[in-house]
Amino acid sequence: MLNSCNFSFGEGMEVNGKDDDLKTPLLQPSDAVILDIKSVPSVNQGIKTITFKIGGIECASCSSSIESLLLDLNGVQSAIVSALQGQAVVKYTPELVGIKAIKETVEDAGFEVNDFSDQDIAVCRLKIKGMMCTSCSESVERALLMVEGVKKAVVGLALEEAKINYDPNIINPNQIIEAIEDSGFGADLIGSGNNGNKVHIKLEGIVTSQDMTGIKNSLESLNGVNDVEIDTEGCKVTVEYDPDVTGGRSIIRFIQESGTHYQASLYIPERRNESEKSHEIKIYRNQFLWSCLFSVPLLMFSMVLPMIPPYGNWLSYKVHNMLTVGMLLRWILCTPVQFIIGKRFYVGSYHALRRKSANMDVLVALGTNAAYFYSVYTLIKALISDTFEGQDFFETSTMLISFILLGKYLESIAKGKTSDALAKLTDLAPDTACLLTMDDSGNTVSETEINSQLIQKNDILKIFPGAKFPVDGVVIDGHGYVNESMITGEAIPVAKSPGDRVIGGTVNENGCLLIKATHIGSETALSQIVQIVEAAQLARAPVQKLADQISRFFVPAVVAAAFVTWLAWFIPGTLGIYPKSWIPEAMDEFELALQFGISVLVVACPCALGLATPTAVMVATGKGATQGVLIKGGNALEKAHKVNTIVFDKTGTLTVGKPEVVSDVLFSEIEMDEFCNIAIAVEANSEHPIAKAVVEHAKNKITNREPQTGTGSVVKDFTVHPGAGVGCTVGDKTVLVGNKKLMRLSNVAVDVKVENYFLENEKLARTCVLVAVDGKVAGGFAVTDPVKPEAAQVVGYLRSMNINSIMVTGDNWSTATAIAKEVGIEHVFAEIDPLGKADRIKDLQARGKIVAMVGDGINDSPALVAANVGMAIGAGTDVAIEAADIVLIKSNLEDVITAIDLSRKTISRIHLNYVWALGYNVLGMPVAAGVLFPFTGIRLPPWLAGALMAASSISVVCSSLLLQTYKKPFTYNK
Repeated sequence: MLNSCNFSFGEGMEVNGKDDDLKTPLLQPSDAVILDIKSVPSVNQGIKTITFKIGGIECASCSSSIESLLLDLNGVQSAIVSALQGQAVVKYTPELVGIKAIKETVEDAGFEVNDFSDQDIAVCRLKIKGMMCTSCSESVERALLMVEGVKKAVVGLALEEAKINYDPNIINPNQIIEAIEDSGFGADLIGSGNNGNKVHIKLEGIVTSQDMTGIKNSLESLNGVNDVEIDTEGCKVTVEYDPDVTGGRSIIRFIQESGTHYQASLYIPERRNESEKSHEIKIYRNQFLWSCLFSVPLLMFSMVLPMIPPYGNWLSYKVHNMLTVGMLLRWILCTPVQFIIGKRFYVGSYHALRRKSANMDVLVALGTNAAYFYSVYTLIKALISDTFEGQDFFETSTMLISFILLGKYLESIAKGKTSDALAKLTDLAPDTACLLTMDDSGNTVSETEINSQLIQKNDILKIFPGAKFPVDGVVIDGHGYVNESMITGEAIPVAKSPGDRVIGGTVNENGCLLIKATHIGSETALSQIVQIVEAAQLARAPVQKLADQISRFFVPAVVAAAFVTWLAWFIPGTLGIYPKSWIPEAMDEFELALQFGISVLVVACPCALGLATPTAVMVATGKGATQGVLIKGGNALEKAHKVNTIVFDKTGTLTVGKPEVVSDVLFSEIEMDEFCNIAIAVEANSEHPIAKAVVEHAKNKITNREPQTGTGSVVKDFTVHPGAGVGCTVGDKTVLVGNKKLMRLSNVAVDVKVENYFLENEKLARTCVLVAVDGKVAGGFAVTDPVKPEAAQVVGYLRSMNINSIMVTGDNWSTATAIAKEVGIEHVFAEIDPLGKADRIKDLQARGKIVAMVGDGINDSPALVAANVGMAIGAGTDVAIEAADIVLIKSNLEDVITAIDLSRKTISRIHLNYVWALGYNVLGMPVAAGVLFPFTGIRLPPWLAGALMAASSISVVCSSLLLQTYKKPFTYNK
């Protein structure tokens, strides 16, 4: 079986199995003896081969000793070590020996194996339950990283998810879940491998569990099936497949044909995220309502009715000694809230303390228990004494829990809205599609409506006007306009004709189109966008480190502050340092000090601090995706706001990247129509981009719009002159099409008029194509790669943002200078190769510049990697450009401004979130500690402190949600 881990994201992203962490320096030749590992399945069943390089081999005896040590390992089939290359090839059985043991054996022998990384890595995503603050997410990460076999773990507090890279030979997802549960949190498997290429099937006709096992074995033998999971109780099967080999329809048909009594149909499971989020909201709501059922009457009995005589007099009736009806009722009402509804805080505290850490649960449990058990003490004292007069705090404990649950309920509702943009992207693809069955002649045999999840590669689909494209594909018939704004952000519909690509989720505005499906499941642009955004939301931004550092010592500091507060009020009160008049009626020094201490405990809880960064990153990355800007994580989002220098590539970035004829001229008596027809006849045989531009221009230039046909246009003896042009015979004429070099090689005279034409166009960064007929230059075309219309305005706007623009290109100096002058760029580096571009960026960085590189993501990958922020111009299905930190889905330079501005707005919002998160603590703690009480009589009751703590979390989430209103700062004015 193949491990499906086509997409895994986070720091050092992996897309389609290719490591995206290209930020590490390239290996030099001298480093070749360190390591280069590839793990591939062997031809033999169950045997794998691993190839790696070893440092420190000096002679043949070294290689022999390593071989013998490796062969002594149980499970190693063969081992060959080359002393010359410093390389080892080991065949082994994974069930008997792991590559970790192979590595340790080599290292124990005294040889160097650096950066050892196995390729047999699987990925799973888990839903984490019970996380309340940053310390919780850190605890989960620590617990995961301590598990043997876990290579990497990223836990997102706002998403409440974890992404784990693990070695399937050592551990499986169930064992990972057990490790999380042992640390005190709940976990459910969201998915493993590539969920985009899975089909869920409901089976009917299953009699015994042996039937399910038989179907599983049959499916596993099917070509293209990678993994099969069965649910015997639900009679369901989940099949992971290779879309290049098979598909959902083929698998269902295979099951139905494998036995006469089996019926298989597509089963669409409920979205886990939505169901779990609604379930979480429902739980908090129900807990809050149950709490209110007890806390509201308790509040009435403790604060309201005693102040409305004679209606509250009955609460003062003594049951026994000094124990009153009111105290007894408050105790009865408080106890279920403290120990049943508030059970979650005890469980969370237990697990946190067991991990030797502290979180919000610890603070709440300490505060509520202090209030509750002191109140029980006063109740017992009143029961056994006939003179004791004391006040209970049962309402403090109950109201505190109620307000915290209300805050969590409102927070969960608000957090659900932070991923709205991502949910909208996910919902773009339609549920059904019209599948055409064609005969050998290309005629339509039938039209069938199928579920979009059953579409297979190379299917022919019919897209009606107003319908959405279910998958990515190529138009094979029809003409129309497609609205791609939901993916690219571009509002103007794009014309589509046969041969044009279409993106799944976009809308066919008019015209009936037939398309061939080319990308399905996880390969579609929409799926890649969603996965990149999900990974970005899960990744932790560097600015989050501040919250992490604060949370590590904040809770212990708060507990210490609360204890000091209690002592600061209790000891002076006992010694009579402050006047007795300060103590409220029916209270003593201990009770007053206790209330201050509990208030400090609760108001200082830093749970909002952990939400400040991830919620803002979630909203920003989702919003960016809807604007056509894919930001790969909080790290890229944070770095982009510091950019002060942008390096642009020329071709395909500042320019359109497609040659275009901008002028034509005749140098002889030939007619323009005849001249164009000759050019069409010759250049139609060439695949060169400039030739295609000449043909397109000539077709539009001729008067009758129809090229001449007949013997006069028959092309013979077509010859290509590399780097110069082409030559042939058209009818009875000898024709040459190319540059001055071709003319000179063919002894065609180039007079002054032609030379001047060349010089004038070279100054304008244009390429001249000459057409010679029977040894004389008949005319020429001026070809250029036009500058994008928005380029000049974008460069000007960047200047207003105090960002300097530089152009780096491999083109010649004259062309580069002309283009730079046209768009307003002052600094140019021309005739630079791809590695030279990276060197220029490093030079800028050495001068203290924070550099962003904008390129097409292919030839510019070294520069994209070298830059602080790499921005790849991408379009259509090429959204997963590995080297870039930010992918601009459209080939529109406006999005460079959008990416930087969105980054600045997001970082500003995160800083504001920190103000909201810490503001309540900074302002609330002194008030809670009683600083104002001696002067104003103002004190902060514990229940009000709990309300403020909840309000801080809600404020942070709502602050992040305001990023949903983000609008582009710049739009090109035509």
